[in-house]
Amino acid sequence: MILENTGLQGMKSDLAHLDQSGEKLGFVRWQWEYRRATYDLKLVDSASSNEYFLRINTRAVEGKLENPDAILQIEHVYIGRATFPHSLEYESPVPPAILDVANQRVQALKQLLS
Repeated sequence: MILENTGLQGMKSDLAHLDQSGEKLGFVRWQWEYRRATYDLKLVDSASSNEYFLRINTRAVEGKLENPDAILQIEHVYIGRATFPHSLEYESPVPPAILDVANQRVQALKQLLS
């Protein structure tokens, strides 16, 4: 599920600041290449024990990712349920409690990047 109207889409930050801000909120930069990176936050639903990941996609608009001064632009914010062995499923409903936490973290990241 793509989270719409988060206020993050289009925001820009240097890599070092985005890494530091994301880490404060529990995000980890997982997938990355020279021009693209994703930041993931793992959320566990206590009722079902399902794992969900809040994923923020970014793209370098200036420089390359090995440079902490590279400028990244946030593209999309997704949330999906983890499936075995290493995939995310974006179509199933997300529990309201998980969506609440996800929206809180998105807003906190937005504040840190502003």
